[in-house]
Amino acid sequence: AAQERTGKVFQLAEQCRHAGYIDEWRQMVTNGILGKITYCEGQYFHYYAGKSFRDPNTGIFYGPTDLADYPKAEPTWMYHMPPIHYLPHDLGPMLKVLDDRVVEVVGMSTNSPSDAHPELAGPDMQIALMKTEKGALMRMGASFSSPHPPKDYHWQQVIGTKGSVEWKRTGSDRPKMWMADGQMIDKVNMDWKYERADAPDEAKGSGHADMDYYVHAAFRDAVTGKRELEYDVYKAMETSAPPVLAAESIAQDSRKLRVPSFLPGPGRPKGELPKDEVS
Repeated sequence: AAQERTGKVFQLAEQCRHAGYIDEWRQMVTNGILGKITYCEGQYFHYYAGKSFRDPNTGIFYGPTDLADYPKAEPTWMYHMPPIHYLPHDLGPMLKVLDDRVVEVVGMSTNSPSDAHPELAGPDMQIALMKTEKGALMRMGASFSSPHPPKDYHWQQVIGTKGSVEWKRTGSDRPKMWMADGQMIDKVNMDWKYERADAPDEAKGSGHADMDYYVHAAFRDAVTGKRELEYDVYKAMETSAPPVLAAESIAQDSRKLRVPSFLPGPGRPKGELPKDEVS
């Protein structure tokens, strides 16, 4: 509503949706190569406990095992944040692939405090089950206090009636594809990468496998009037609202919640909040 009232440019700075393989998957889905999408998964498992506390004087971050030596360290936002709130890093790319939005969400959580580090008040893992407007089911997960391998934090897969694609699970693994009508008895390795094959020179080395460039370039072009944002405020809300509601679902004993539409229309004039309540 605030963006609509002011007309200012708003962009959610999520870079994973610019990965090369994400655009390839989107093209496959758009062209019907995978058939009707029935199931999708995404997860962000990143052992980030070392950023849970921070010395207010030095700015140095500490983990739960450091507290005895640094008693003045204070909890950071990572300490307080429900893990499921960080889902946009994987939900955003998957919604881009599907060209879809979430309409229902249910969240579940491990116990609090953390089993891996009892000094942390939050749970080790939270999972959301979602249903999209086009009828696909999604399982999305987030974990930041339980140990995981130090690479390949993200993993996704998309399953349709004609085939499936999935990202690699380990550093020694490869992305995979399977087609139902391709005389394929098993999934085959693919050469997809985070880095885009068509990346301009200025993108290379920009950060996060060159993906940071596309976030900044899109915002620059929108502010200067060169082109409108593809990832506009409405897509940002469609990416951010389901994780917030997943946390609310967990707080309500895993009650199923509806995700409202944030697009303007007869039921919601521009500049006003959605009138339909979450239920």
